[in-house]
Amino acid sequence: MKRIFVSSALAALLGACTTPIAGPTVPEAGPVSAKAAMDLYYASIPDTALPVAPAGVALPDDGQVISRILLGSCNDEEKESAVLAQIARQEADLFLMVGDNVYGDLDGKAYVNNDPDLGELRAAFEELSGRAEFQAVRAALPMMVAWDDHDYGVNDGGGAFVFRTLAERIHERFWGLQDEEAGQHEGTYYAKSFGPDGQRVQIIMLDTRSFRSELTPTDAWGQTGKERYVPAADSTPQEMLGAAQWQWLEDQLRAPADIRLIASSIQILPSVHGWESWDKLPAERDRLFETIDKSGATGVVFLSGDRHVAFLYEDDRVLDYKAAELTTSSMNVSFIKTSSEQDARQVGAGFPLENFGAVEIDWAGQSVTLNILDADGAVVRENRVDFAAIGVD
Repeated sequence: MKRIFVSSALAALLGACTTPIAGPTVPEAGPVSAKAAMDLYYASIPDTALPVAPAGVALPDDGQVISRILLGSCNDEEKESAVLAQIARQEADLFLMVGDNVYGDLDGKAYVNNDPDLGELRAAFEELSGRAEFQAVRAALPMMVAWDDHDYGVNDGGGAFVFRTLAERIHERFWGLQDEEAGQHEGTYYAKSFGPDGQRVQIIMLDTRSFRSELTPTDAWGQTGKERYVPAADSTPQEMLGAAQWQWLEDQLRAPADIRLIASSIQILPSVHGWESWDKLPAERDRLFETIDKSGATGVVFLSGDRHVAFLYEDDRVLDYKAAELTTSSMNVSFIKTSSEQDARQVGAGFPLENFGAVEIDWAGQSVTLNILDADGAVVRENRVDFAAIGVD
């Protein structure tokens, strides 16, 4: 069993949160929560103690037309990844890692969720940085990133994760985001736009971890459709993005763009399963759709990961135009050979073998094609959506 050592300074800070102090001696600005105490401790950790990714390719210029975006999720840094190696050989304008980019809350197969220094998370990123296939990707393709629970630091974790301040620093330091938009606020969300008017693509990377309220545990553990969680009741407080991120998203959706790719680490459209997804906080999912419609944003396509099976979805009822989603997972953590899951919104069968995704934008043909590719780079699932179907003139 791994031993966790806590520094004396940290122990003292944590003690400030739990030991009652007589009224007159309470410091005016003392820690008021475990997280506040942790943040004081984390402020003493230098950036040089945190891992950094190999130098990467610069993002495309703001005016550059982009037409092929790759994406992937669920990459165990302790294992070789044929998919990452394949991605490094692909021609593309951008590569999105949309979560579980490492498994930093696992030591082998054992969960490590009680280490305030997040040593396992740091080690996971260090190991990823040393992988030849990851180095090849960094040298070949510009990247944007979102995080999910396993690179956040705790399985299925949300806003209650006390160590999230350090997790965010590790994420932003590793990916070089500390001086970018994501580094200027709490949470890891950020956005970029590329291309001229008429061919502008906006990439919105959401943070579905830092602010998320607790999920409702299932009443039938392991039962198909109720595996781990059930949708929250209407009376239950629900939060997915946090107030600041919601306002930021609304502002982003009002920015000029023709095609908007919204990357969420967890799935948005499906509701047939009992794993993490937006439908477990149904009021928040409705809020997402309402925010998109209210903004007048067209051309929205959803991207997601997390599921260890790749899927395609369509829904004509949730937005003012057709909603489409591409879920790609996993890069090297495949658990099953076939998938029988079938959501009413699903397009074709799920693909559970190792995979990655591609968004192909045909500006001349006025269409977006969402592809699932296997480890050899062959297209195994495809959904073509006309611009007009997603509200683009």
